[in-house]
Amino acid sequence: MKRDEGSITLWMVGLVMVVFAVGGISIDLWRGLAAHRHVASVADAAAVAAGSGIDETTWRLEGRLILEPAHVAERVAAAVAAQSGEGIVDYRVTTVPDGSRATVTASTQVELTLLALLADGPIEVSAHASASPTLSP
Repeated sequence: MKRDEGSITLWMVGLVMVVFAVGGISIDLWRGLAAHRHVASVADAAAVAAGSGIDETTWRLEGRLILEPAHVAERVAAAVAAQSGEGIVDYRVTTVPDGSRATVTASTQVELTLLALLADGPIEVSAHASASPTLSP
């Protein structure tokens, strides 16, 4: 009787485990990349909306373009609501006190499948975008 009987079975079990691990990791990584793409598009759309939230009174009286925080918040909320069809996206809007720029930070959580064995809970994916009021020709 040979000593190496059954060794092929052990190799196959090990190979199957490695294939499942690599497959699970690739699925989680693609889910994370897809979530990042979605969050980045939400942040970009919200930043474009924020850039249109100008203070019309200052524009008419002084000829200066500045952002009105209330208009910015209202427009960003509408843009995020329109873009968040695929999942829940948390966002935060920060307007510079002089009204020259608004920054939108969007984030979401991605539940992991196989990597959940290694990570403690879901991972957070975030993106940042900023906008300034400008005149377009």
